[in-house]
Amino acid sequence: MTPYELVRDHTIYSCVMGSRAFGLATGRSDTDRRGVFVAPTPLYWRFEKPPTHVEGPAEEQFSWELERFCELALRANPNILECLYSPLVERADATGRELLELRGAFLSRQVHTTFVRYALSQRRRLDTRLRERGEPNWKHAVHMLRLLISCRDLLRTGELTLDRSAERERLLAVRRGELPWPRVAAWMERAAEEAERAVPGSPLPEEPDRARVEDFLVRVRRASALGRLQPGPDDEVGEVGTDGGRVGQR
Repeated sequence: MTPYELVRDHTIYSCVMGSRAFGLATGRSDTDRRGVFVAPTPLYWRFEKPPTHVEGPAEEQFSWELERFCELALRANPNILECLYSPLVERADATGRELLELRGAFLSRQVHTTFVRYALSQRRRLDTRLRERGEPNWKHAVHMLRLLISCRDLLRTGELTLDRSAERERLLAVRRGELPWPRVAAWMERAAEEAERAVPGSPLPEEPDRARVEDFLVRVRRASALGRLQPGPDDEVGEVGTDGGRVGQR
């Protein structure tokens, strides 16, 4: 079984990410697709194991095998957690729906460390570009701001919200380079400080519910080994329109 066949035949969940999921899409935005597939359990009985992730087959498409996806989500990886909360779901069979119902188990106060660490790596790139070229990469600046705002709101509410339509115009102005860098940098610092202040009173637990996630993974592996993990009807299927919304959903 080739990697592409794994994605084609065993995907349990797929969604659209990037600017379309964040409410920041423009007419030139790409459609970034992310997915989760379950490699059949018998493939793990061989010396050569199934891939942990697959890039493609379509352009801007990337998928993770379920176990790898869960591992990264338990570590509060921002890119992975955001996949679970995308408002643009293209496919979710019975196993995929159970994964979505489980998404709260992955959340913990660890998001402060991982989200801010990722944002700081973006900030270093911004500073390097600023020194070398006299201006930052404005697209990276928007990504950093969005991530810090999402982290702050997640710590405050316990819910991860991807859509940033409320800040759309201001964020797009940053992307176009219309705001002076000192003003953008001050916005970043303020969002980071607000996220840090939200940690002590956050409704999120200190640690994710690893036991609950592991129970789900073991049940999926067992069902696959027994031939009981069959593709089922998708509750959420739809093509993504040019505006980033779903059409033809059923």
